[in-house]
Amino acid sequence: MIEYDVIVVGAGVAGASLATVLGRDGRKVLCIERSLKEPERIVGELLQPGGYDALKELGLENAVDGIDAQNVYGYGIFMDGKSLEINYCEDPGEHKDSSTGRSFHNGRFVRRLRELAAEEENVTLIEGNVKYLNEDDGHVKGVIYSDASGDDTKAFAKLTVACDGCFSRLRRMVNPAAEYEVMSQFYGLILRDLSLPFPEHGHVVLLDPAPSLFYPISSSEVRCLVDVPAEVSRAPNFDVKEHMIEKLAPQLPEELTESFITAVKRGDMKSMPNRAMPAIPVGLSGAILLGEPPVTYVGPFTPLNLRVRAMSSTGDSFNMRHPLTGGGMTVALSDVNHFRKFLRTVDDLSDVELVSSLQAYLLAERQSLSSTINILANALYSLFCANDDPALKDMKIACFDYLSKPGRWSSDPISMLGGLTGRPYLLLAHFFGVAAYACGR
Repeated sequence: MIEYDVIVVGAGVAGASLATVLGRDGRKVLCIERSLKEPERIVGELLQPGGYDALKELGLENAVDGIDAQNVYGYGIFMDGKSLEINYCEDPGEHKDSSTGRSFHNGRFVRRLRELAAEEENVTLIEGNVKYLNEDDGHVKGVIYSDASGDDTKAFAKLTVACDGCFSRLRRMVNPAAEYEVMSQFYGLILRDLSLPFPEHGHVVLLDPAPSLFYPISSSEVRCLVDVPAEVSRAPNFDVKEHMIEKLAPQLPEELTESFITAVKRGDMKSMPNRAMPAIPVGLSGAILLGEPPVTYVGPFTPLNLRVRAMSSTGDSFNMRHPLTGGGMTVALSDVNHFRKFLRTVDDLSDVELVSSLQAYLLAERQSLSSTINILANALYSLFCANDDPALKDMKIACFDYLSKPGRWSSDPISMLGGLTGRPYLLLAHFFGVAAYACGR
C-alpha cells in the first residue's frame, strides 16, 4: 500500500498548481482528476495582475507560455454612450510584469498547469472519479476513486485536499446542508478578428438588465460573456438569442455590435450558472477544501474539525462570488501560495493539533485580499444591475463618474480589482466616497 503525503482531488487551476509546488517541496503527492482532457470553459480566462504575481511567486509563470496568452493592462468601461479607460498602472510601459494581467483560453492554461504537475517526480497525476472519502472514526485517511475500468481503488494520505470546483462532490459529502443560489447565467460567445475599442484591455459594458464583458483570449479571438439575471432567464418563453439581438445589441458600442450579432447567429455559445452560497461550517479532520474558479473558495488551510473561516467579511462559511471582476484565479493562486508556505513549516502532516494551531496565521494572511475581491465583485455586480431602482441607478451613474476621475479616485479601485491591493478598509472608504459623491452632485 502506497501512502502519500497529500492527495489533491481535482487538477484545475488550484489543484494542479498545488500538486506541482508541493511536489517541488519534497511532498509525495497524488493528484486525481476526473478527466484529463483539455477542458472547455467560458470563465477562468482572465488572470488579474495580482494572480499573475502569485503565479510567478509559485514558480509557475511558464504556464502562460505557448498558449497565445494576451497582455491585459486595465479596463474599458462603457455606459450610455460614454466610455472610460482605467489602467492597472498609470504608465503600463514602466511595469509590464507587475501591473499586467494575462488572458487566454482556460483549457490551454489548465493543460499547461497539468503538464507542469506531471513533470514533477514526486507528483502522480491520474485520471479517476473520486467517489468517497476514506474515513476512519471521523478522520479522513484518503479517498476511494474509480479508474477507467470502473474498479474502486483506495488511496491513502496524511492530508486530503479537495480542489474539485464549483460542482464539488466532496463538498456535498462533508457539508450536505450547503445550499446555493443561482444569481444569473453567463452565456459565452467568441468574437473573431475584432479590434476592441481599448486594445489589450478588458471591457465592461453596462447594459440593461446586466453587464456584459469582452476581453481577448488569443491574438484573433475575443470572449464575450453575457450576464442574464436569473429572473430574466426564468421568464416564460425566454429566448436567449432573441434577448441578445433585440435587447442587448442595440445598447452595445458601435465597434462591437456587428461581431456580436454575427457570433450570436453562429450559435456556438456555452452557458454556466453564476452562484452564491451562504456560510455553513463542517466537521471532519484530515481534509481541507480549497477553491476553484469561478467560485469563491471554501476556507482553505482549515482542518475540517474546526469551523471554516469565510473568505469574505460575512464570517465562517463556504462562499461563492459572482465572477464579474475575474478575481477567482487570483484568490485561488494566492491561497495556494499561502498554503504552500504553511506546509513548509509542518514536518508531520498527520499532526492535526499542529496543523490546527497555525490556522489563525493562515487566515490572517489571506483574509485581506480575498475579502476585498469578494466584496468588490458582489457589490459591483449588484450596482451594475441597478436599472429599476432610481436611487441605485443614480449611484451607478455616480460610480461611473467617480472612476472617470484621475488619481486615487480610480487608481485605488482598479488596484483592488486587479488583486494588487487587498485592503478592506480602503474598499470601504471608496464605497463611502462614491455615496458621498452621488449625494453631492
